Amino acid sequence: MAFKRPFFLVIFFIFIFHSHMTNAQVDVTNTTLGNGLRFLTKDSTFYVQFRLRIQPNFTGTYVDATNSFQEDWSIRRCRAKLDGWVFSPKLVYKLEYDLAGNYIRDAVIKWNFAGQFHLWFGQAKLPGNIQRITSSQTMQLVDRSIMNTQLNLDREMGVQLHHSLLLGNMPLHWALAYSQGDGIRDRGRSTGGEFTARVEAFPLGTFTNNGRTTETDMERERTPKILIGLAYDHNANGFQDRGSWGTVLTETRSLQAFFADITFKYRGIYFLGEYGHKEATDGSPSVFDSAGIRTGAFRTGYGYNLQGGYLFKNNWELAGRYSAFEPEKETGRTPLTESTFGISKYVSGHNLKVQLDFSLLTEQYRPDAYRSRLQVELAF
Repeated sequence: MAFKRPFFLVIFFIFIFHSHMTNAQVDVTNTTLGNGLRFLTKDSTFYVQFRLRIQPNFTGTYVDATNSFQEDWSIRRCRAKLDGWVFSPKLVYKLEYDLAGNYIRDAVIKWNFAGQFHLWFGQAKLPGNIQRITSSQTMQLVDRSIMNTQLNLDREMGVQLHHSLLLGNMPLHWALAYSQGDGIRDRGRSTGGEFTARVEAFPLGTFTNNGRTTETDMERERTPKILIGLAYDHNANGFQDRGSWGTVLTETRSLQAFFADITFKYRGIYFLGEYGHKEATDGSPSVFDSAGIRTGAFRTGYGYNLQGGYLFKNNWELAGRYSAFEPEKETGRTPLTESTFGISKYVSGHNLKVQLDFSLLTEQYRPDAYRSRLQVELAF
């Protein structure tokens, strides 16, 4: 039964397009790979774009100490997306459905109500660390870092305000968000709220084609471009170990997180540096039962991610990453590191690519693990 719902959703999307084309006199606009199917009504009151993407993945992990090898074949991601505008390009919408996980990821309305002010209402990514904001379609390596896995903010249901401006000659962007703080799969359990803020500065000007949210210098910037970002988050009375997602615990904690990141692009060179820190503000991050035995702990501590690479003119890229997470001792967890080397071939940018990477994964008091991953991204 788990596979029927996504299948019928795809059929439903196709039915909608067919209905509009036959009854609403919709024109199909010129399109290219990655831009999906695009339709605009003749009276220009409605525009819709339909896209699909898949990520078949192979992961093999070898542990030398035990001489064991584990294979994992999966569809890492499979997404269906609808986005566009109604009545005016100032009123846009986005719907993203996870066909592999069988749940809604994004369902948000965005209103450009004045100048460069944009008001979002619905379910969307919070403005946290830059790698989480960046789409999983446009990763430089097969997946995000362990620092991101341990500390990142997730999608939330709420309201956001975004604004872009100039400070002298330097572009700035800031965003504020207030959300329920309990994640996108929980309903009716909110015991607090979540406040998130992010500011971005572009001291050398903005990136080409919104390159701030894509890894790899696909545009081969002709002049150096830098993004400096800072973000803060406070989640009141979270009951999952990562705040708004993860394992449900028997107690709540209010968590605050701070992120800083820098992105650099120039003539095929790409560099990303991130730092994150999360702590509980109202008690120990560990949760204990009546006998004093730890039953769980919130993911608190600090982490960082350093990665970069070079995109050759034949669209092959070599990239590397070093990422680490240092948990608070009170959590009972152990430090993690990830050292990765990757090779990618971009057939059609991030819309059709093949990626292969190799990693050394270390965890204190445990044997080292060697991981290899192969992934294909196809988006249309």
